[in-house]
Amino acid sequence: MNEFETLNYNSSCALRVILEREGLGMQKKFGQNFLINPGVRQALVESLNAKAGDEVWEIGPGLGAMTALLLEKGLKVKAFEIDLGFIRVLKKMFSDNENFSLVEGDALKTWPSQNLPPFLLGNLPYNIGAALLADLIEKGKTFSRMVVTVQKEVALRMAASAGSPDYSSFSVLCASAYTVKPLMLIRPQSFYPQPNVDSMGVLLEKRGQGLSDYCVSPKVFYPLVRALFASRRKTIKNNLLVFISSGIGNLNKKGGAQNSGAQDLCAVILKENNLDGRERAETLDIQVFISLAKTIENMRLLGSDVSCGKHSKN
Repeated sequence: MNEFETLNYNSSCALRVILEREGLGMQKKFGQNFLINPGVRQALVESLNAKAGDEVWEIGPGLGAMTALLLEKGLKVKAFEIDLGFIRVLKKMFSDNENFSLVEGDALKTWPSQNLPPFLLGNLPYNIGAALLADLIEKGKTFSRMVVTVQKEVALRMAASAGSPDYSSFSVLCASAYTVKPLMLIRPQSFYPQPNVDSMGVLLEKRGQGLSDYCVSPKVFYPLVRALFASRRKTIKNNLLVFISSGIGNLNKKGGAQNSGAQDLCAVILKENNLDGRERAETLDIQVFISLAKTIENMRLLGSDVSCGKHSKN
């Protein structure tokens, strides 16, 4: 019998014993917290809606509590782990399972070399959760379905709609690729060690239409969204002027947000989208951002070679 087969993932005491026996220390820099609530773990795995034989990435497996559930369902699991101690334990626990593979190192650096499967599950470390999701989305790497656990504040931003207090550029980024649905609030006592904040399970399902279906390039869309949210107290006209006058694509060769060239370009873009410029980014839904980006592309302001049906390989 594998020495870890009787590990009680529901007990902080049992986990402490394993950590001490294996000489493992919890490292704050990796944002490590074990999910010890069995009901929550089961609900997250079930929400993934993956079937036996499906491939799934798991980010931050730790000691393998979620990994074990995924393998029990007959899923093919590729786990990403950065902690050398946990890597050693995971190899002891699952290396004899043909459905398990391990990618060692920082997931932010290692994922680009891997083939994307349909599913992702992750009790995401707080320190990389938003950054990892943003990196995947901006690079056009989308899953059919993702279930992630993140800090509550991050989850609220992910699911926020236009006009709500939590709406941000990250909300628009997530909405550009997924429909986002909060699944459950997870209290600190569901983890060991207990974090100082609440967490949330979140379901992300791939949208039927992405940016490419609107003939909009991510190289235009995402920088534009960030620029329009950059100074929340400013109107979109002021933020758009700064964007036009920035170094991105040499939009405004004369330089400076106040010259007539920048002003004229800004006025045309706003008029094309039936905006008067006094709006603020947090009041605009994703379709407005898509329309603004498409107007900019059609005017060739960015010198983009992206057109409907033809995508730049640069």
